[in-house]
Amino acid sequence: MAEASYFNVSGEELEKVLQLRTSPIALKFVKSESEIPPGAVRPKRDRGMHLATCQAFSMARREKASVALLKEDHWCWAPLVGYGLVKCNEGDESFQKICEYLMVEDPERAKEHLAHRFPRLAHGDYAGLVMAPLRSASFDPDVVLIYSNPAQLRTILLAVKYKTGTLLTSHFDPIDSCVFAVVPPFLDGEYRITLPDVGEYQRAAAGEDEIIFSVPARRMEELMSGLRYVREIGFSYSTFGPMLQPDFPQPEFYKDLFRTWGLDEAK
Repeated sequence: MAEASYFNVSGEELEKVLQLRTSPIALKFVKSESEIPPGAVRPKRDRGMHLATCQAFSMARREKASVALLKEDHWCWAPLVGYGLVKCNEGDESFQKICEYLMVEDPERAKEHLAHRFPRLAHGDYAGLVMAPLRSASFDPDVVLIYSNPAQLRTILLAVKYKTGTLLTSHFDPIDSCVFAVVPPFLDGEYRITLPDVGEYQRAAAGEDEIIFSVPARRMEELMSGLRYVREIGFSYSTFGPMLQPDFPQPEFYKDLFRTWGLDEAK
């Protein structure tokens, strides 16, 4: 049996350290059908059905399946446009039709959103997307998606802050999470937080307490290093529980500061 890759090992570690309910997902864009790894499910070819991308995400993280989606496998418009699988530019009939359903009151602002703020890959650059649980993926990913609750996300953000010294910023759209969680991190190499959209909640069983953290593959080592440090200093996800205690035990750092300010400190 081949030795597990760094990404596989990281997937197992993430599940354990963060106590995740579902597996992080490895995602990779493929330029041709020949790049799809053996054993990946092709929904239309293998099962005679179509899937929304969020449903394929759910299969990967919950059922531990490897799934490949080419253009003919999709059942939702957003990833077809966002992943560059169909042509949809200003002036195209499809562009106008989408603008009418974007839930943006002003038609001109709807056009501006789709033309300039909706993330997308260039048409024809890729043939599709393959996904699998990070712990067992047979390929090196482009992006990793971690579905967490807010407390687990807090631990992730502590790790990012420790390694980068910066605060993470994200732009939030209440829909099209399959695009916003994948395309920007793939293109700009930055971490991202995304809200699972209403379709993902309704059709793919995303929990109301779940949020998506996207990790560009090149930053996995940075993230894992930060998580290990956070765990070493006692700030991991499993460390803390509710506590409503006056005069709670202060860390030494607190005591030093309170002493400096002439305030009471824990004895």
